[in-house]
Amino acid sequence: MCRVPGMWQQLSIIVIAPPINVTCVDNITDKCSTNCSDVIYDRSVFTETIQTQWNLICDKSQLPYLAQTITICGIMVGSFLFGMLSDKYGRRNPLIYGVILQLMSSGAIAFAPWFWLFVILRFTAAIATGGVMVTSFVLIMELIGVKWRTQLGVICHVPYNLGQPSLALIAYFFRDWHHIQLAITLPCLLLLSYYWIVPESPRWLLATRKPDKAIEVMQKAAHCNKLQSNSIEGDVDKFMRKTVEKHEKGHFFDLFRRRNMRIRTICISTNWFVCGMCFYGGVQYIGQLGGNIFINITISGLFQLPGTLSAMWFTQYFGRRYTLIASNILTALFFLLISVVPSNLNLVITLLGSVGMFGMAISFTTAYIYSAELFPTIIRNRGVAICSISARIGSMITPFIVGLAVIKPWLPSVNFCIAPIFSAGLAYCLPETRGIKLPETFEDVDVFGKSSEDDPNRS
Repeated sequence: MCRVPGMWQQLSIIVIAPPINVTCVDNITDKCSTNCSDVIYDRSVFTETIQTQWNLICDKSQLPYLAQTITICGIMVGSFLFGMLSDKYGRRNPLIYGVILQLMSSGAIAFAPWFWLFVILRFTAAIATGGVMVTSFVLIMELIGVKWRTQLGVICHVPYNLGQPSLALIAYFFRDWHHIQLAITLPCLLLLSYYWIVPESPRWLLATRKPDKAIEVMQKAAHCNKLQSNSIEGDVDKFMRKTVEKHEKGHFFDLFRRRNMRIRTICISTNWFVCGMCFYGGVQYIGQLGGNIFINITISGLFQLPGTLSAMWFTQYFGRRYTLIASNILTALFFLLISVVPSNLNLVITLLGSVGMFGMAISFTTAYIYSAELFPTIIRNRGVAICSISARIGSMITPFIVGLAVIKPWLPSVNFCIAPIFSAGLAYCLPETRGIKLPETFEDVDVFGKSSEDDPNRS
């Protein structure tokens, strides 16, 4: 459930800094002219935005985009920072600390009296958001066995998909950006319950040579699931004796030092980069189209939900690699169609873009599952963090790509068409991981994937 406020934090700029009409008081002089003594903001949709509060128009009109870029940068920093912390100190504690930091900083944003304090607080909240998103997903993947990994890997994205239409609903009822910010912060109070209900990852405990604590977690899980726990201690002891000789410690540069690991890191992180660029770029592009902003955001968000759910079926029956390739091509096709549609047909463009977002939802969900399966336990959080950072870099450049519409209306959609085709080619270089047990060490990485059908790790 931490993905709902995560989505709100990332996309709130759409409703707290929406396109707004501004005129000079005399309605004749240009609003940016030195002869204009004062301006009038159109408050028919939103009563207060960050533009109206701090007069972010004319030479300051790019500041909301800068604030969003800094927010994405914060998510990138949080992904990297929490990735290292959770590989060293465990998944549970960094997750809880991230929730607390997110709650405090996000709530403070609503009371920021100055724009630059607003930016600093958003950056801090974004660090927490990035950390919570990455750590929570890795924890889910490590708590779930092979049988249900695909289903849970997909289902945990459903609240994330619901974040966009629910953000539109919140903005519909709260037209002041202060109230919107508080409305997307207060649900974070529920996440404090993680302190009592979220366990540490047994995989991480075993990988870091803490078998006693791992046994305690697994015995509690067996009790909750009404399963026998008599064999847990023996199984753990056998596992520890089997892996004692190949015990390794993961470091950041191990992602690139070994050939197999380097290929995986480059290919999957590039796919995340394209997902970040096209996903957030598509949302911002649709959000700036003419018409009803609430309807545009809701339609785009609702198309993502079936995309995410269908990823469960596609990845299960066609595998991760071919699903990622096909969904990228689907996204590219519909953004190509947008480039040839007249720019005044807003509804048609919204629908085409929404279908493109359907494909991108499949790609993003598949990339999440894929990356968790490609990296070994001892460096999994760092690997997923690098992928998340790549997605944030992609999303950081989206305002500039969307801004190309000023030059030519079709330029943004062409960019969102070419990039997925490139990432589809790189996805072909990755090994299939469907039904494969999660690799624990770099030795497992070197073995699994060479011949997926004969791999001894296949369940």
